[in-house]
Amino acid sequence: MAEKNSEKPQKSGGGCIGLLVKLLIVIFFAALGAAVFFIAQPQDLTDVGGYGPAAALAQRRDLKSTIQSSVDRGYELTLSEDDINGYLTHTLAAKQGGLLGNHVTLDGAWVRLEDGRMEVVIERRILGHPLTISTYLQISQTISPTGTTNTEGVLHGGPYIKDLPLNRGGRFGQLVVPQGFLLMVLPSFQKLAEAYKDELDLAFGHMARIRIEKEKLILDPRAPGDLMTAPGGSF
Repeated sequence: MAEKNSEKPQKSGGGCIGLLVKLLIVIFFAALGAAVFFIAQPQDLTDVGGYGPAAALAQRRDLKSTIQSSVDRGYELTLSEDDINGYLTHTLAAKQGGLLGNHVTLDGAWVRLEDGRMEVVIERRILGHPLTISTYLQISQTISPTGTTNTEGVLHGGPYIKDLPLNRGGRFGQLVVPQGFLLMVLPSFQKLAEAYKDELDLAFGHMARIRIEKEKLILDPRAPGDLMTAPGGSF
């Protein structure tokens, strides 16, 4: 009888561990299913200036020449979401290649401007279903000992979880993903950047000061010491 009683706790412990493992498996697949669901849902872009059929028909300025004028004449330039996205709508002509070229189309690229960061969104349609991917971008500027301004784009949107060394990379559909997940979609954003190489070089390579605020991007080619002597103004 003593031997039988001594075996019961071992059997009960093994059962609890098995139940815990099953519970963790259920939680994992539930979380995976939820993630897939939110990835399949495109993010809402109706809050972005310059998005939609009506905005696409509006007259748009040539941002390349506008930014070039700011650089040449030395004045501060303010670009709105409508300015940027309207320009993208009228100039972006791309075709999805590869094996899925007949079933995947590129509907557009959009920029959402927030305080301290921007979100670049690529909208595709696969078999008629809209999908979105995005990356957050912050601008880091430093001044070298020689007075040269160094501008760098940082692909993240701040902490993913507070007090943890993990950054928000972007969104797959409606799901916010950590920075490391961007490696899966980085080629798409690199191709987009290559298509607008001249504009990006003017906007970020020739500007001494860059600020990203809600719904506007502020570019200034004047060095801090030139602010009192250069002509002012805004666009």
